[in-house]
Amino acid sequence: MSIVLRCLCVQLAIALFLLTQTSSTETHANNTGSCVASERSALVRFKAGLSDPANFLSTWRGDDCCRWKGVRCSKRTGHVIKLDLQGSYDSYLGGNISSSLAGLERLRYLDLSGNAFSGFQLAETLPSLHHLRYLNLSSSGFVGRIPPQLGNLSNLRYLSLGGNADTYSTDITWLSRLSSLEHLDMSSVNLSAIPNWLPVVNMLPSLKVLLLTSCQLNNSPDSLVHSNLTSLETLDISFNLAPKRLAPNWFWGLTSLKLLDISWSQFSGPIPDKIGNMSSMVELYLSHNNLVGMIPSNLKKLCNLETLFIHDAGINGSITEFFQRLPSCSSNNFSALDLSNNSLTGSLPTKLQESWLNLTFLYLGGNKLTGHVPLWIGELRKLTALNLMNNYLDGVIHEGHFSSLARLQRLLLSGNSVAITVNSTWVPPFNLTMIGLRSCLLGPKFPLWLRWQTPIYLDISNASISDIVPDWFWIMVSSLDSVRMQQNQLRGFLPSTMEYMRTSAMDLSSNQFSGPIPKLSINLTYLDLSTNKLSGLPLEFGTPLLEVLLLFGNSISGTIPSSLCKLTSLKLLDLSRNELTGSAPDCIVNQSTTNTESLSLSNLSLRNNNLSGVFPLFLKNCPDLIFLDLAHNKLFGTLPSWIGEKLPSLAFLRLRYNMFHGHIPLGLTKLANLQYLDLSNNNMSGSIPKSIANFTQMILSKDKSDEFNGVLNFEDVVYRSDVDYTLNFTIVTKGQERLYTGEVIYMVNLDLSCNNITGEIPEEMGALVALKSLNLSWNALSAKIPEKIGALVQVESLDLSHNELFGKIPTGLSALTSLSHLNLSYNNLSGEIPPGNQLQTLDDQEYIYVGNPGLCGPTISKKCPGTELIPATLEHHEDASNMISFYIAMSSGYVMGLWVVFCTFLFKRKWRIFWFAFCDSLYNRVYVKVAVSWASWTRKDG
Repeated sequence: MSIVLRCLCVQLAIALFLLTQTSSTETHANNTGSCVASERSALVRFKAGLSDPANFLSTWRGDDCCRWKGVRCSKRTGHVIKLDLQGSYDSYLGGNISSSLAGLERLRYLDLSGNAFSGFQLAETLPSLHHLRYLNLSSSGFVGRIPPQLGNLSNLRYLSLGGNADTYSTDITWLSRLSSLEHLDMSSVNLSAIPNWLPVVNMLPSLKVLLLTSCQLNNSPDSLVHSNLTSLETLDISFNLAPKRLAPNWFWGLTSLKLLDISWSQFSGPIPDKIGNMSSMVELYLSHNNLVGMIPSNLKKLCNLETLFIHDAGINGSITEFFQRLPSCSSNNFSALDLSNNSLTGSLPTKLQESWLNLTFLYLGGNKLTGHVPLWIGELRKLTALNLMNNYLDGVIHEGHFSSLARLQRLLLSGNSVAITVNSTWVPPFNLTMIGLRSCLLGPKFPLWLRWQTPIYLDISNASISDIVPDWFWIMVSSLDSVRMQQNQLRGFLPSTMEYMRTSAMDLSSNQFSGPIPKLSINLTYLDLSTNKLSGLPLEFGTPLLEVLLLFGNSISGTIPSSLCKLTSLKLLDLSRNELTGSAPDCIVNQSTTNTESLSLSNLSLRNNNLSGVFPLFLKNCPDLIFLDLAHNKLFGTLPSWIGEKLPSLAFLRLRYNMFHGHIPLGLTKLANLQYLDLSNNNMSGSIPKSIANFTQMILSKDKSDEFNGVLNFEDVVYRSDVDYTLNFTIVTKGQERLYTGEVIYMVNLDLSCNNITGEIPEEMGALVALKSLNLSWNALSAKIPEKIGALVQVESLDLSHNELFGKIPTGLSALTSLSHLNLSYNNLSGEIPPGNQLQTLDDQEYIYVGNPGLCGPTISKKCPGTELIPATLEHHEDASNMISFYIAMSSGYVMGLWVVFCTFLFKRKWRIFWFAFCDSLYNRVYVKVAVSWASWTRKDG
């Protein structure tokens, strides 16, 4: 009997199992039956309200909706149970969500993520789908308040509203009704106004995944009285920029966590010891915070830890001690470690721990590590990425360091002083996708082992290579996305196959490449060939996507080809310091209409060439131009009045050492953004326009916190923001031309020197209080120096020499505390040099004022009137003569009288005896009289 019962029980269990399997596979099985007609109609109405630019719903036709893309039906009932319409960057839906979805009453799975339902209001369109278990609305452009009706979906196990930045909530108590919820994603939902968000989340005991990135959680509590989140395995609260101590915090008590991400949240202080209790931890992300000190020693207890990211977090201490505190359990599968951009010091350990053998990802770059790269690196057989860049490592790396790294894909050693010394016949065991060896010693011969690599990124700049580039290297480069080889001694011609390369960014600057530049790759966006020995430009550039072209410091001759006008994406062009001749191309497309190609140029430098002709006309179609340098050429003619109208963004204009003539156009003063104007060493005439005060950027002071109103940002046009284009920018100030290595946006200069400008210095110039350098020397300026020149409180260099200025020096100059260079020589200035400590500190005092004979003062050793005797008139001379005669007569009489008495006493002895007796008698009488009077006064007082 018992056997029969057992058989019946087994049969019943099998039946129940099959029934369960049938039910559970309704979502995944292939559709075999027709869908319910009412639900097909609901889907048709739903499609009618959508926009479908990628034709994603092209299969939504015919009677059987169960065969439509993204639609799954129950095999048993035919009801639509799954609707998966997840979008992507190139295939997405838009429009409005129709309420017709409410007709899919058996729907269990709904995914509308990654679409573009811009402006869609959840409260108005969310249907009552009570059977939903999975709802994904992330990153779909939904806006507005999250409706409390979501709490009615009591069967939900997965809910994602993340990535909708314009979605917010004022009350999330409805979450507590979703007792079966296991996955909750509310990333980017603004929860800053909900102080009780954590107690509500704490009422979800089934919750396993909680994602709250970028939710403005500035009100997180320190602890929970009683935590119900005993099933929580994944917690991501990253990108919540609310400065706070790392401990205490509520999440340190969640011992079931397997993944914790608190990166980019401005937590500060040391990592707490409580982390040692989180024994289930597999992945830990603490990057981009303000931590201090070392990881706790009890981190060794985390035997399940596989990934530890503490990138750019402020930790410090010995790298050896850090490694000693990592888990070393025998069962440990530690695989990824990122400690880059911290302050760890010392040498890498000399011995390899057994627990490190599973490392696949090791990033230690941007610290202060010293010593050699240890040989055990070569024993990490599973390693795919090694980053030791920007440390102080030295020594030699040889084949033994790479012997077992067959899986290595990224090798980043840039910014160290290591020498890679391998046999010329060595074939690496790996095939790298990223190679960063800047400043490593690879030369002097070209590293042949690169022949066996197929990277997408290569940096061998400043690697002491002095050799001809082999042909096989250009073949390898043709498949790269980015190559950097600057600051070597590479020789040879650029290959004619450059136009077939897929490379988008190439830096070959500061080498010795010669010959003409061939036609370029259609994929190039950045090209730097500056400071080589190149001789010619291509007739056709062939690079419509090119944004940056740097060719300065070569020997390029000939004219600028008109094909340059086809580079409509070009933002930065530097052809300076070459041997170009002729005029700039006019870029005229249609001779009958004189239409020109619209260009995107923001920075253009043609200085130090032999260009001729008038001011380039193609610049009319460069409305985004910010920086223009045409200095040291042979351009002539007048400056066009359209500059102020056609170049509204211009901030830097340098035209020095050309042959421009005529007046300074009034249109130039319409450039409100202009902050650097250099017209020196031309033949400009006329007067300085009073409207020069319209240069707003010469009036507004700047500091490090100021932005440039979006006008100038070299990082926008320099590939990867790691090339300092200002290295080729020169300025003239304090009487010298020099390379400028500072931040260009803080240079505010005005230089009109060495022209034929006449008239006065307008008082309006005193309004340009942001000026750092003002040079008006070697002109024909007359009249007085305006008193308002003393208002230029930031000026560091002021040169008004070699003009016809007259009158006194304004006293305000002595108050210019920033002034370090002054030249007022060779004018007609007169009067006293203003006193003041600032003017006394300047060097070359005599040179500053030379050529002004009317000046006086202690600084030039010429006393001013009033510090000497007053010149006498004739009347004064007569009075002085009488006075002198009187004193001479009186002195003579006194001397003669004394001499007569002396001679009488000398020759008559009796007279001497009589005289001294008379003096003694007179003395006795006076003494007795004084003594009697004094005794009488003392008695009266008593």
